[in-house]
Amino acid sequence: MSEWIYFFDLWGTAVFALTGALAAGHHRMDPFGVLVLAGVTAVGGGSIRDALLGTTPVFWLQDPTYILIVLATVIATIIFNRTSPNAPWYVLPIADALGLALFTIIGTEKALSLGLSSISAVIMGVLTGVGGGIIRDVLCRQVPMVLRTEIYATASIVGGITYCLCLSISIDHFTSMCIAMSCAFAIRLAAIKWHLSLPAFDLKR
Repeated sequence: MSEWIYFFDLWGTAVFALTGALAAGHHRMDPFGVLVLAGVTAVGGGSIRDALLGTTPVFWLQDPTYILIVLATVIATIIFNRTSPNAPWYVLPIADALGLALFTIIGTEKALSLGLSSISAVIMGVLTGVGGGIIRDVLCRQVPMVLRTEIYATASIVGGITYCLCLSISIDHFTSMCIAMSCAFAIRLAAIKWHLSLPAFDLKR
């Protein structure tokens, strides 16, 4: 089981690094800027999670594979961009949705493995899923997606709750992870395709 969690974690790191690199490209950053934005997007949420959980040094300091994954993703993205046409507009939001789903469940599982309650685990999962994206959007001078009416954090919350519920009815860990990731990913994709959003808080004057 630990091998699958590690695989999903590395895959999520690559996916979120890709979203950071693409966002940097949209803002015409230099290669160092691309690396920085990809890095904080990929490991930002997990770093905040580990700091709050007290599992320090944070994961990417203990295992340099994460840094190598980020670096390889940045290099591949820059090379691909220079040798091929620009990526379609939907690549970034779809990659972001996949990273959100992957990291949400990874964060939830890590909190559960440390003995936290399901509620606390879901919160840690959401923080892991949205933290890197928040840092990315702030550095790009955009309102973070999680603060907009667009369904984003909601998908992460549902994914984390689904994972905890699956475990509570004795579904094995791997199947539970796949179900929960698919659920969060599907909700986010539906929000992108049909422009689904939560009602905005409009303070009437």
